[in-house]
Amino acid sequence: MAINDAKVKGSLPSGLVNPASPTSMTDTRNGRRYQRGKRAVPARSSFSMQTILTTVPARSCFSMQTTISSASTRCKSIIEKIDPNLMHVAIFLAVYMVVGTLCFYNLRPQMKGEKTNAIIDTVYFCIVTMATVGYGDLVPDSVLTKLLACVFAFTGLALVGLVLSRAADALVKKHEDLLVKALQMYQSCGPSEETNKEVKIKGVRYKCLLVFMLLVVLIITGTTFLATVEKLDLIDAFYCVCITITTLGYGDQSFKTKGGRVFAVFWILISTITLAQFFAYVAELKTESRHRELFERVLGRKMTEDDLEKADVNDDSSLE
Repeated sequence: MAINDAKVKGSLPSGLVNPASPTSMTDTRNGRRYQRGKRAVPARSSFSMQTILTTVPARSCFSMQTTISSASTRCKSIIEKIDPNLMHVAIFLAVYMVVGTLCFYNLRPQMKGEKTNAIIDTVYFCIVTMATVGYGDLVPDSVLTKLLACVFAFTGLALVGLVLSRAADALVKKHEDLLVKALQMYQSCGPSEETNKEVKIKGVRYKCLLVFMLLVVLIITGTTFLATVEKLDLIDAFYCVCITITTLGYGDQSFKTKGGRVFAVFWILISTITLAQFFAYVAELKTESRHRELFERVLGRKMTEDDLEKADVNDDSSLE
């Protein structure tokens, strides 16, 4: 057996170690351990990189989708809350301003007066025409521009009439809703003091006060701007503000500088609308006491068929 072992050892090539020897087994295990350790690091790093590349974009995409969906939901809710009447007025105003600006911008050489900038003067002229202020500092000077100004003057009045009609419709609708609510409460609860206590009419006193404060701020702002930028004295500045807000526009005082007309484009529109809204709230404030009396009268008396027929404002045999 010793001789055979010696032959086997002797038959091995030089430089090779017997794989059965303890030393070679140890080296082989160490080598496997080294190779395993060497392979484990890239595997973990590749796994972490894959995790980063797959999870982070997925989370970011999910968050972006959530943000977009929430933003779209908010936009839809805001659009639904907007009064359709207000939307119609805004669209009509935008069309009026765009068409008027394009027309009078191309016909600006055919207009006379104090000119500053082409676009600013054009928008300023459209606002002054629509608000029926009519300073006279920038006027048409040809047949075409005069005819076009006539068209836009009537269109501006139509826009003002549209605003007033929408405000009147809102008041009438509120009155109808109030009557229908009273009839529904009468049918469900009957006339009683507890029912009268549950009736709550939302007053417009705080709205009226808020708009009045805004109007005062606009008057002070316009007076300060005219006195500072247009170099008017305090009395003339206040006088110009009053004749502008009330749409009189005598023409002896107006906005003549470039900065003044840029300010006037926004200030005239906001101030005239605020004044109209203030008077609308005053009218609604006057009718609030009548609404309260109507509630008490409807809930305190016995309903008849004639009352129900009068309450059917839509002629659909329903009070809903």
